[in-house]
Amino acid sequence: MEGRVLEAAVAEMRLRGYDGMSVDRVADRAGVAKTTIYRRWPSKAELVIAMITELRASVPFEPSGDPRQDLTDLVTAVASALTAVPTTLVADLMAAAAREPRVGESVRALWSERHAAVTAVVAQAQKRGLVPTHASPVVLVDQLVGPLYYRLLVTGEPITSAYARELVLSTLGPSLEQS
Repeated sequence: MEGRVLEAAVAEMRLRGYDGMSVDRVADRAGVAKTTIYRRWPSKAELVIAMITELRASVPFEPSGDPRQDLTDLVTAVASALTAVPTTLVADLMAAAAREPRVGESVRALWSERHAAVTAVVAQAQKRGLVPTHASPVVLVDQLVGPLYYRLLVTGEPITSAYARELVLSTLGPSLEQS
């Protein structure tokens, strides 16, 4: 049931955006009672947060001990996830996070744990001399992921795995082990 409801919610967001999305239409599309949705998700914002949680889950991050490869894999996975959903859906989710305080807080909380884990990998790699120490780990992570959203939402240029790999190389420079 949860999967059907989330799929219906995504379809409604694609069709109408956050502002036009209604729990009534989501319930109809999913073939469940509106009360069933409200028992699990007390508001439209909670339903959207569940959608964002599903998107985040599609981008795993499990450090392997090779930080450059881990970062390349992460950026590639984010790029893949972003290209798998319509740009309008990502834009509406970001707009909902900006306009709806509860959604925004949840989005930031969801991603802060991931951001902290990735930042720790970068910091450890800097200590081991595997990536440059010229910038803070927080800024390096922002530089790795931010351009993907810029391409998706601003320039419309393709986000390919080759671009993701180039982004890591451009941001981190060549491996200090190879220098």
